[in-house]
Amino acid sequence: MYHDTTPEEARAGLPEPRRLLARSGFAAAEPLFTADLGDARDLNQAREVVAAHGSRLWTEATRTGVDELDDRPLYWARLVLASRLRAWRPSFPLEAGRRAELMRVLEVESRGITDLDFPPGERWVRVVVTGFDPFRLDEDPAGSNPSGVAALDLNGWTFPVGRRTAVVRTAIFPVRWDDFDEGLVEQALAPRYGRAEAVLTLSRGRSGRFDLEVWNGARRGGGADNLGVRRSGPVPVSEGPEWTRTSLPTGEMVEAAPGPFPVVVNTHVAEGDPEVERPGGPTRGSVAVRGGGGDYLSNEIAYRNTLLRDRSGHDLPAGHVHLPEEQGPEVLAQTRALVAAVAGAALPR
Repeated sequence: MYHDTTPEEARAGLPEPRRLLARSGFAAAEPLFTADLGDARDLNQAREVVAAHGSRLWTEATRTGVDELDDRPLYWARLVLASRLRAWRPSFPLEAGRRAELMRVLEVESRGITDLDFPPGERWVRVVVTGFDPFRLDEDPAGSNPSGVAALDLNGWTFPVGRRTAVVRTAIFPVRWDDFDEGLVEQALAPRYGRAEAVLTLSRGRSGRFDLEVWNGARRGGGADNLGVRRSGPVPVSEGPEWTRTSLPTGEMVEAAPGPFPVVVNTHVAEGDPEVERPGGPTRGSVAVRGGGGDYLSNEIAYRNTLLRDRSGHDLPAGHVHLPEEQGPEVLAQTRALVAAVAGAALPR
């Protein structure tokens, strides 16, 4: 989670991110954080400061009204605080490993990962939903990610499901291979199995449609992440299968979310050596090349999440949805309808 160099932090100093922070009010986070960090007299105080400011970023981002939802101020403010924490010279000795721990605290607190808790009791249907940071920012520093916007919109949403009430908790994951290698997905989501009734991951997909990804492949295709790092080869999990499959109620989801963007059940994969396209899904015993969601981090979070489901022994709805790359109230409304359909399927039969 702690990186020696970070192109992400360098981008935060570009004019467009600075304008986004100023317009949103999130620019105020930097001087407040720097002042409080400067007052820390030992590691425990520093940890409290970092946790409080990270949590505040997440709280402020999810508190924004639906007409002003924007994942970019949270993303850029986190990076600005991370760069200040990296450059901080405390009045007490701070080993590199301890600084890395503080960087990790900032990450998980500002991403909602430490807030994936639910109220107790049988009246609730507990739903976890995750999104991703913006990416491809060298091409467009003003870029956003509709899955991150959806995560901010959905966090804390409650709605009736039969005689029970669904409650949604969300988190946003980094677009960085290293964090996946270090087990961030498992650390965040494994404890939810046995506590939540559904775990749904989201990411930005193609133009003009939602894709309900049926098959997830255990393969990385070499795409560059937000640090410029590339990974290829098998997904590095112990004794993982070549394929995992969604357990989302795809039929109900298609029916529940009419709107301007069609909802498509995507069974297409690529397998084998040489590579073969399989529109109907993988053949028995095949080697994964690309899942329905491709061979990037969206496919990998889908793979890791559904593998956690399988290994937990809990039979519950889990899977991945690619959102249209377009943004707006229509996308958010259809996303809510999809989540509501998942919650309905999670009710005990």
